[in-house]
Amino acid sequence: MAEKRTLLIPSLLDDWFPLLRCAFASEQWEPVLLTEDDPHLAELGLKYFHNELCYPVFLVAGQVLSALGSGRYDPARCGVLFGQAGDECRGSCGIRLLRRVLDHLGYEQVATLSLNVRGIDRGTGLPITVSMVRRGLAAAVWGDVLALLRDQTRPYEAVPGAAEALWRQWMETLGADLSADRGLSRRGILDRCREMAADFRAVERVPRRVQKVAVVGEIYTKYCHLGNWGLENYLAAEHCEIGVGGITWYALYYMDGHALKGPAPARRVYRWLFSYLAGIQREMIAVLEAAGFTALPPLPELKRQAEGYAPLRVTVADGWLIAAEAAGWARLGYRKILCVQPFACLPGHIFGKGLYAALQRKLPQARLVSVDYDASTGPGTVESRIRMLLDEELGPMSWEKA
Repeated sequence: MAEKRTLLIPSLLDDWFPLLRCAFASEQWEPVLLTEDDPHLAELGLKYFHNELCYPVFLVAGQVLSALGSGRYDPARCGVLFGQAGDECRGSCGIRLLRRVLDHLGYEQVATLSLNVRGIDRGTGLPITVSMVRRGLAAAVWGDVLALLRDQTRPYEAVPGAAEALWRQWMETLGADLSADRGLSRRGILDRCREMAADFRAVERVPRRVQKVAVVGEIYTKYCHLGNWGLENYLAAEHCEIGVGGITWYALYYMDGHALKGPAPARRVYRWLFSYLAGIQREMIAVLEAAGFTALPPLPELKRQAEGYAPLRVTVADGWLIAAEAAGWARLGYRKILCVQPFACLPGHIFGKGLYAALQRKLPQARLVSVDYDASTGPGTVESRIRMLLDEELGPMSWEKA
């Protein structure tokens, strides 16, 4: 049997990639998560990419080039996994640009693999098997549950670090399940969710006055510490209870919009996957609520609630999901909402920032603050906008849809 090659995976989904890494494993590839977070990664990316590309492309490229230049990996036995939305996202051309840069720097032997379900860059697509999809669905659900449980336990823990330690412990357990293809049936996935909820419910708590802050926006800056400059740790240090929509909401949103596109067989597959994952998500939320935790409504219900807050036919980039999540979290009492976007994400600025003012008028009981992340922006600018939100006193809440 041929020796496995190393598949380098740049940062994107901090709370899910440790599990999804197991989903990407195959007889050919051994996935490795890149953890380089040097503050100069964007500068390294900017040396080889046009400065009008989106900020996440610079960070991804910088992380890849830093890893290859570290000497820890043999370029002749390496590949790089590059996620692509496959719609109007400017980052969808990133893999082709990265290929040119790697060739220019003498890394011709490093394979570039595209992770997408739209059939783009077919010559470099990572082969997706039924087993990968099965493991990926389990990893997405478990990652959602763990992130929600940790974020809603951490502000009240009696022993500092208890929630994070329990999160890491469960990550190891679930990673072993995924690697062994164990407990990946619908019943097995939900049984694990119940066990996790019970464990976090048992964490000793003390009453504290905390702020509930939701984070919505573009996928990279919402889920990746590189893209949002450690936003989760910053808010946790300010004793905030953080609300972030899980990846199953994003996946279902993507299926819901893209099931309308492409050939009939592809649309049927999307609809079947949507139905299956939506069913598990609904039961997952029921498990969380039964244990006393909170989650956004299931995606179909969240979409119905978003009627009037955003044009639901807009599925470009994060489209109507941003407004739906903002309104959903506000309903759940997360009235302070950070709307995060990276510089030069044109779809994000049009379909994200373009609706913030109107959304604020329709959510008078909440406060929305937009935060842009860019290589040319200093941390003081970003932190001042976050502080502006945290320091504001909001009046009593009375939910009325404008």
